[in-house]
Amino acid sequence: MKKNICVLGSTGSIGVQSLDVARKAGFRVSAITANKNYKLLEEQIREFRPSFAALFDENAAKELKTRVADLDTKIYSGEEGVLACAAVSEADTVLDAIVGLAGLKPALAAINEKKELALANKEALVAGGRIVLDAVKNAGVRLLPVDSEHSAIFQCLQGSPPNKALKKIILTASGGPFFGKTKEELKNVTAADALKHPTWDMGAKITIDSASMFNKGLELIEAHFLFSVSPENIDIVVHRESIIHSLIEFEDNSVLAQLGVSDMRIPIQYALTYPERYPSPVKELSLSDIGSLTFFKPDYETFDCLNICREAIKKGGLFPAAVNSANEEANRLFREGKTGFLELSELIRTAFSITPDKTDYTLTDIYEIDRACREAVLRAANQI
Repeated sequence: MKKNICVLGSTGSIGVQSLDVARKAGFRVSAITANKNYKLLEEQIREFRPSFAALFDENAAKELKTRVADLDTKIYSGEEGVLACAAVSEADTVLDAIVGLAGLKPALAAINEKKELALANKEALVAGGRIVLDAVKNAGVRLLPVDSEHSAIFQCLQGSPPNKALKKIILTASGGPFFGKTKEELKNVTAADALKHPTWDMGAKITIDSASMFNKGLELIEAHFLFSVSPENIDIVVHRESIIHSLIEFEDNSVLAQLGVSDMRIPIQYALTYPERYPSPVKELSLSDIGSLTFFKPDYETFDCLNICREAIKKGGLFPAAVNSANEEANRLFREGKTGFLELSELIRTAFSITPDKTDYTLTDIYEIDRACREAVLRAANQI
């Protein structure tokens, strides 16, 4: 298989690992984008020689253009530049690894140009929901999950019987760095504490979300949209070893699980090669070396973000988009030391009171509620 790919967010953790998969599999990389890390993007351009590259930050893009003036790569800037790369004609698959709501428009741009979309960006589907799924249906393209949990579910479903006897999805969670902690113990934790994830190497925003377990809440919402399963039939179990990446249960109570070492290159590669499987750069799983696997119920009282996400998807409409935007702002404030860890859920809950209860929404509605929720969080945190 000779794939031709575009990687959106190529300088982030998932983006870097995606390029490693492309490197080892011999895929052509036609376009790459990033926020403002022009130094790393220059290195990637010089290695992969994409036809196009873009930096969201205008000043960083100017610097990059000067640095790679000796190459044929065309450099774009701003949101329009990122969207142009997402729609580049050369690529047959776009891997969206942009963090946050910023990944929504590029995802839609890729879909509308009939590109296969490998989605590592949770927020695009959480906030875009029906709009993204309708675009996929209208374009007649495939939406392939990159998240380890959703890739696991997707892989398990390959063994699903033709009568669609799926009963339940079981998402596994590492529990993050604060597993087993009480609210009292979490009063004074810092962003530096929250960034010490026990099993996964991720970017700062996602790692903080993992510590608060908002990330698992996002995955619950994403699973609902990806697999058309009601929230009531999606369970969460804490699995500290991160070896079982998720499970599905059938009507006869038989359960299938997907296992592997904690390395995102497995789900990235499967999304890029599906339905084929390639030799992997990842080491083999040795269950005897692991020794034992443990499972625990989530602490919904201490980690209220799980409740918030479940409430949001049950309400439907714009509520998932609203809590996602509120979390993005609260997460940023916590990383900057402007609010406490236990205040995160309180700040995110401000989204519920300002979100209109409407099932029929547009892209404009999503961005309007995004602005409103960010302002509400800043106001509640006494930042404006």
